[in-house]
Amino acid sequence: KIRGYRIEPGEIEAALRSIEGVREAAVTVRTESGEAELCAYAEGLGRNEVRKQLETLLPGYMIPAHIIELEQWPVTPSGKLDRKALPAPGGAADRETYTAPRNLTEMKLSQLWEEVLKSGPVGIHDNFFDRGGHSLKATALVSRIAKEFGVQVPLKDVFAHPTVEGLASVISEGTESPYEAIKPAEKRETYPVSSAQKRMYVLQQLEDGGTGYNMPAVLELEGKLDLTRMDAVFKKLIKRHESLRTSFTTDTDGEPVQCIHDEVPFTFRTSVLGGQTEQEAAAAFIQPFDLSQAPLFRAGIVKVSDGRHLLLVDMHHIISDGVSVNTLIREFGELYANQELPALHIQYKDYAVWQEAFKKGDTYKTQEAYWLKQ
Repeated sequence: KIRGYRIEPGEIEAALRSIEGVREAAVTVRTESGEAELCAYAEGLGRNEVRKQLETLLPGYMIPAHIIELEQWPVTPSGKLDRKALPAPGGAADRETYTAPRNLTEMKLSQLWEEVLKSGPVGIHDNFFDRGGHSLKATALVSRIAKEFGVQVPLKDVFAHPTVEGLASVISEGTESPYEAIKPAEKRETYPVSSAQKRMYVLQQLEDGGTGYNMPAVLELEGKLDLTRMDAVFKKLIKRHESLRTSFTTDTDGEPVQCIHDEVPFTFRTSVLGGQTEQEAAAAFIQPFDLSQAPLFRAGIVKVSDGRHLLLVDMHHIISDGVSVNTLIREFGELYANQELPALHIQYKDYAVWQEAFKKGDTYKTQEAYWLKQ
């Protein structure tokens, strides 16, 4: 799974080989900074041309984050492709010639790119999408630009001008838009839901107790396991993230609202594989959630052998998404390793409260009028 989509790398390889001029191709999945990314290798055609052709053949989520040109392919002693020996992204094969920023705007923009892409240095002619960028990272970049420059850059401009040099010119011509930070909401019994949560709430009612909007994850754990520490880690995560202590109901007007609980019952489930297959154990773990009962999150461990376990996690989509899952897995690892995590200044319900206020403003009304007209 890449960013929530189930992907078959062989399908992308077949698309690459169908491009005229590509003599050989391979696709692997690499995990950089805790996030799985697609990495493609091609021989015979430049990476920009390969990307351009792929975009006509595949949906956006199947376009590899990195496309590396190769002439020498690593092989095993038996003559097969040695996928483990393929060069990692970020090396010489994956870099344009570095051109340093020439002014303050380009320098600040390069730094923002490095924060979002989690790699550097970034030259002014580097392509955001060649360096591992995608739509979610582009959205994060737009948010950082608004904060740093006080200019609202439309998302489409990142796709149209995907270099530091190109975006710097967009920023210099952009209209000022004061950055507004989301503030923590005052404490109350219930809070509004975001537009995305409202949609999810309605869809779950229509599904009537199904599991179509569950977000399960299975992690293989090898080595010695401390179950007491693991149980404590999940309790820390629940205490840290309000979303893991949230339930949903409707108010007197029939509108969905969310309730944040100070404490929620949580049982870390443990079992032994027994006669089941690993797939059967994972499938049995996925059960419907009752949106009115927090937590909408569960975790458990299945012992396969003394040195191998399956960690099972499941959440409802109304409190999480693909980014949330990656965040939780990363923080789980850090807490299990006894690391301290920085405090969270805002939580998701603060965004929902901010969004409710935004819907009453002129900007929202202008956008609403535009779409109704369209």
